[in-house]
Amino acid sequence: MRVKDGEQPAMEEGVPSDAVGRRISCDGERATVRFVGTVPPTKGVWLGVEWDNPERGKHDGSHEGVHYFTCRHPTGGSFVRPKKASFGVDFLTALRQRYEKEREGMEFTISTCTLEMVGFQELSEKQRVENLKEVALRSFEVWGTASRNEIQKTAPDVEFLDLSQNLLSSWEALAAITEQMEKLRALQMGYNRLTLPSDPSSLTHAFTNLRVLALPDCGLTWPEVLQCACMWPSVEELYLRENNITDLQRPVDVLQSLTHLDLSRNPITSETLTEIGKLPQLDTLNLSETGLTSIEFNDVPPGSKTAMFPALQKLTLMDNKIAEWWVVNELEKLRSLVQLMLQRNPLMERERNPQTACQLAIARVGQLTKLNNTSEILPAERRGAELDYIKMFGRQWLESGGHQDPEKNNPNAEFTTQHPRYMTLIQKHGAPDESELRVEKPFALKNQLLTLTFICPDDADRKPIQKKLPCSMVVQKVKGLLHRLLKLPGADLRLSYTCSRIEGTEIEIENDMKTLQFYSVEDGDSVLVRWS
Repeated sequence: MRVKDGEQPAMEEGVPSDAVGRRISCDGERATVRFVGTVPPTKGVWLGVEWDNPERGKHDGSHEGVHYFTCRHPTGGSFVRPKKASFGVDFLTALRQRYEKEREGMEFTISTCTLEMVGFQELSEKQRVENLKEVALRSFEVWGTASRNEIQKTAPDVEFLDLSQNLLSSWEALAAITEQMEKLRALQMGYNRLTLPSDPSSLTHAFTNLRVLALPDCGLTWPEVLQCACMWPSVEELYLRENNITDLQRPVDVLQSLTHLDLSRNPITSETLTEIGKLPQLDTLNLSETGLTSIEFNDVPPGSKTAMFPALQKLTLMDNKIAEWWVVNELEKLRSLVQLMLQRNPLMERERNPQTACQLAIARVGQLTKLNNTSEILPAERRGAELDYIKMFGRQWLESGGHQDPEKNNPNAEFTTQHPRYMTLIQKHGAPDESELRVEKPFALKNQLLTLTFICPDDADRKPIQKKLPCSMVVQKVKGLLHRLLKLPGADLRLSYTCSRIEGTEIEIENDMKTLQFYSVEDGDSVLVRWS
């Protein structure tokens, strides 16, 4: 049995006439009213609510065989007495409560980042609400406004507004507030549930100057985002963390000015990712915790640059399920990519030495300047990573048809697909000698020792010293050893090395905390020691 709207009794005192569809707060949780009326055999009026957190509910809107309202989740519904529910306060009441009673500094939060807004200041007794540029009313139970122009008179200079975790029920209710803030540039609306407007374009005037919009955990799908996007014609940063976004569709005539997009913690379908690849100005994309296993750009072959994501410089793929290196090869197709975050993916965790995984990523994506939030990738670090990559896969290269003679160098398609940068790397650093590609012996200390010759080029009277050192030895310890061997306590040592395979090249060893292996120092190399 289903209860019809016409069967609902008159509203009791304290329940708004438009209660159905309104947002309420009850015992610290937020919900949407779906039903108002009696629930036999009990007496009195009940509110049938759908909780934002379905674990808070008990049923799907049914009671003893009668269906009173509908929920998206089978345990998302409950009945509560009106006296336990708060329908909230209007915007101006919350504003005055916040800023005429409290004298605290504030911070403005967008998605997972907390920003200290320049100009946020403690309000003294003489400072007034109308001087505010940043307004934070998080969790103040704001339902909307009944005023058409009072907000503009009261707080005309607001640029940053935080209305997250409030009781606004629709975009129309929000627009009634923001249309009175002509200078509004950044808006945080996280953890609200707004019904979609019937005519989104009619609300564009309320968000004309908006540049930053944060909508984390608002229950939105991507089609709903696109439906609303015409309201935000100038938005540049859009934060959509933890919504219900799965399949992506191409934005048509909307979001074209977007530079920063956060889709983290949404169950994105990998195959639809390229649908947003035509956004012309997208510089930063966050896809953390989206369950991605792959990213493919099939418009071009390996070794070429895709037309997708032409402006993308920063890509975050942390905490996903990427397990194959060919996915990283695909990222090399992005023409503008310089910063990449891959932490806590299976392919990064699989290597026993995390540094090896990072070197593989650096070697496979040639234009990277930063990986995994570390400091800038130095030329020596890139060179070491690329040389190690050449040696690591050199045997496969030879077996696939590779050759040191450029005229005979013709590896098969399988190898070049798996290692699209390999040919570029050997052109840059030289092809590996077959003697360098011996099959690795089982691990033993003797197999990890390097025979190095230490030479002091500025002191001809000192004879070269030959030592066997582990490749894992850090440069700092090498310098400590040289202080004792050369009897130069306290001297500022500067090291470089020459490689027999690359004649005439002297390579600086700059970082005391890196290992000899990091700099690709090999057995038989000469280390040059200078000091001041």
